[in-house]
Amino acid sequence: MKSVFLFAVLTIAVSIACSGYKSAGSPTVPNNNAPVTEVPTQNESAATQEKVKCALTRASIADLKGPKLGMTSDEVLALFPGSKDDPAVKADLARPLSKLGTSTLLIQPGKYGSKEKFPGIGQFTFILLDGHVSDLSIHYTGPEYSHVDKFVAKFIEGTSLPSADQWESYAGLESQMKTLTCADFEIRVYAGGDGGSMNSVTFKDLSAEIELKDRRKKARSQASPTP
Repeated sequence: MKSVFLFAVLTIAVSIACSGYKSAGSPTVPNNNAPVTEVPTQNESAATQEKVKCALTRASIADLKGPKLGMTSDEVLALFPGSKDDPAVKADLARPLSKLGTSTLLIQPGKYGSKEKFPGIGQFTFILLDGHVSDLSIHYTGPEYSHVDKFVAKFIEGTSLPSADQWESYAGLESQMKTLTCADFEIRVYAGGDGGSMNSVTFKDLSAEIELKDRRKKARSQASPTP
């Protein structure tokens, strides 16, 4: 009887030892159902990288040649000798201000022998608020660009403006239009038309834009009948 009891104890001990050996020596099987954290690729990281905010002001881009935001009509005309005697320009200057205090002035540099000074530019369109340029559009005669980024790269040469990859694409016209919004001004560049005939660059004074919106709002409220 004692022998049978010792045999049973010995059998249980061997079984426990073998079980422990298997637990320690068996490789860990990975859990295929565990969630896997994906590492973004270099391209994905670049795509999600935020654009650097443009902190430039109108005063800090003095390296831009030609007319600028904030100029008076006299300062604009001084850039185009002979423009004061142009009947069309005189008519623009003689026209009374709008109810919002705006006026428009068109300048075609080619009429005053300024083609060399402003190559490739067919016309400047100025909108003045209270006598100062608040909106400036530059209309080009070409060349044609396969993508607006190439136009932006050409336009910013020699300036402190950021590269084209820091500009915002315009939804629906991604290959033709881009905008850059800075501290107190905005630039819109458009590339299009046969041979680039519709290429344009437009500057907007954001402070003047806010002032105009306020004036429009007041004008609408005054025009509305009092209940």
